[in-house]
Amino acid sequence: MNFKKALLVVPMSASLLLPTSLDIVNAEEHKIPQTQTEAVELRSQLDNLFSEHAYLAVETMRKGAEGASDFEQSAAALSSNTDDLTAAIESVYGKEAGEKFNEMWSSHIGYFVDYVKATGNEDEEAKQMALDELNQYREDFSEFISEATGNRLKADGLAEGLQMHVNQLIGAFDAYVAGDYEEAYMKERKAIEHMYGVSKGMSSAIVNQFPDKFNNTKTVTPAADLRSNLNHLLSEHVGLATMAMQNGLDGSEDFEASAKALSNNTEDLTKAITSIFGEEAGSQFNDIWTQHIDDFVSYVKATGNDDEVKKEEAMKALEDYRETFAKFLEQGTKGEISADKLAPSLQQHADYLFNTFDQYAAEDYEKTYMTLRDSYAHMFGASKALSTGIVGAYPDKFMGEEMPEEMPDTGMGGTASDSNIWLYASILAAIAAAGVFLRKQSKQQ
Repeated sequence: MNFKKALLVVPMSASLLLPTSLDIVNAEEHKIPQTQTEAVELRSQLDNLFSEHAYLAVETMRKGAEGASDFEQSAAALSSNTDDLTAAIESVYGKEAGEKFNEMWSSHIGYFVDYVKATGNEDEEAKQMALDELNQYREDFSEFISEATGNRLKADGLAEGLQMHVNQLIGAFDAYVAGDYEEAYMKERKAIEHMYGVSKGMSSAIVNQFPDKFNNTKTVTPAADLRSNLNHLLSEHVGLATMAMQNGLDGSEDFEASAKALSNNTEDLTKAITSIFGEEAGSQFNDIWTQHIDDFVSYVKATGNDDEVKKEEAMKALEDYRETFAKFLEQGTKGEISADKLAPSLQQHADYLFNTFDQYAAEDYEKTYMTLRDSYAHMFGASKALSTGIVGAYPDKFMGEEMPEEMPDTGMGGTASDSNIWLYASILAAIAAAGVFLRKQSKQQ
């Protein structure tokens, strides 16, 4: 198949941008680096769609191996992600290019499915055929993207990156099938992280190609990198937490490994909080964090026991936590993030998580994955607002062309400021491991 035809270029569609943001940042104007430019919005949407692809692909392959009841709905969510990516590409390069992208992108997902089927049938020849098809895909797709961007992205480099993507997804799946669950989740996290490099490169090439369409703004600045890092940590947290909750409910063998992946996130969060706000604030965070996890566990136990009084007590404790935590962030960002506006948004985030779980428990899988995608996308609005607040509080840290050296590495390619978003997002993660399993246990009693 020849994908080397000339591409149609049309004006940037407004649909490519992601105008979502939690209204938690004070509106006062500052002469500070910007996290909300046309170029950064493009990068953020590609962050969303490419990372979600990796996440849904790994989970769909896993569910295929399990023969899970929600496999079809998980696959449908992955297909919807492809539709959204196609719309984004089409809005930049036109309908013909969008159709070609969709055909190639869909085919590579199909090859992964072929690999899953061949694994289940213990058919080594069919597995190799799927890998061979993926190899041809990466060559064709690399040429397509290189030509689309006017050779701003080199085909050889793209092919290498695509091979890494293939290796990560196949590696995560193979590890899962082999029962090495810790390795499987490690590779899943790497696969998700890798896609942020893809969106960074792709958005940079598009903006360089059509600078006027993005008001001559840049995709790669310290402030933009902060927002992208927050995109990564927040959305990954939601995705992993959702699956940990499902694993806990199902009593899956990989439950402990999924919980450990969330625990590793918590360790990164604690180091990040301490590195930004100091030892005292880090200690304060640990106290707040531990208590709110206990409150969620209490709520889950009470739900399993049909104890409405205990549920109300847990909810009241969580309300107190939200107020305390919101004030903690307001103080840490020197008032740039409003506690009054942040506290309700914490509830919205929790609602997404629990709605996704409740729908899964009720076996309404279509709604489960619709809500999951909304929950995942919601975090990109949160990171938009939080990164703006952080940059507003510490503008000097984001004035240069590179991230400041004093911003510590949290272990997943993020910056110290990732801590703020971790706090906001982790409301669902740590309790996922402990709470949901308890709910299933209560049902069995």
